[in-house]
Amino acid sequence: MSKHKRVTSPQPLLFPLPERTEELAEIRFEQAEHPVWTESKATLVEQYLHLFVLLTKHGTYIDGFAGPQRPDNPEMWSAKLVLENEPQWIRNIFLFDKSKNQIRRLCGLRRAQRPVQGRVIRIFRGDFNSRVHQLLARNRISRKEAMFCLLDQRTFQCDWNTLVELAKYKGPGQTKIELFYFLAVRWLKRALKGVQNEAILCKWWGHNDCEMLRELKPRQIKDKLVERFKSELGYKSVQAWPIFKQHATGQTIYYMIHATDHADGPKLMARAYNAAVISRGKQTLFPWMHPQ
Repeated sequence: MSKHKRVTSPQPLLFPLPERTEELAEIRFEQAEHPVWTESKATLVEQYLHLFVLLTKHGTYIDGFAGPQRPDNPEMWSAKLVLENEPQWIRNIFLFDKSKNQIRRLCGLRRAQRPVQGRVIRIFRGDFNSRVHQLLARNRISRKEAMFCLLDQRTFQCDWNTLVELAKYKGPGQTKIELFYFLAVRWLKRALKGVQNEAILCKWWGHNDCEMLRELKPRQIKDKLVERFKSELGYKSVQAWPIFKQHATGQTIYYMIHATDHADGPKLMARAYNAAVISRGKQTLFPWMHPQ
């Protein structure tokens, strides 16, 4: 079991959150005085998946860029924390990476897991966009499964068409695959200037107007993505949660865009966000703040 402190039951926060409704309202929340830092990214994912499985009692986990970004710090490795998370009710786990070294680390992680009856851990080497297409095309994952997909890309690795495929996989009338989509805003302007192959950028953006991205501020790009997750992908609730640089809480490194159709999803996310702070010994006296 992970050493991080978790919220172990769906108890209300210090300030109650709204009751569930048919159309998911974008909720306000009590954000911690010391917001989530980059070192807590993996803990945030772990905390949310813990609450996710308590609610669903089962599930499928897809990690598009699953190798550790910091191999020397396993506590920042989302896949490791998720696989070791208790209760171990997520039965289908699909881990993707392009790098041979990262695949080796993922295979070592799989070998280190204790056997869990009915659990399947599959590792895919190659470009996530094509490999996950192959996985979904086989229709091997039940559309009745609660499904969660982590997309912790570095910059422009996740194509927009891949998001479209994930969003539509379960079909009309079913709860979509939940998405955790990381947008690295801190170096986004520099990365945009450095792109030499315009086709890569347009595949990431999904529209032919990708050249205009260089004229926008990172926050404007984030806002456009949030709107497109709603209008084009059809998610009922989409919120961008800031992840800050350590000891510099005014500097946003990432936005974690959480897209869900589940009425409890926004409330679970608020609890997970605050629990990720609690787990690192921070206080929870909160000023009002809406996710940006």
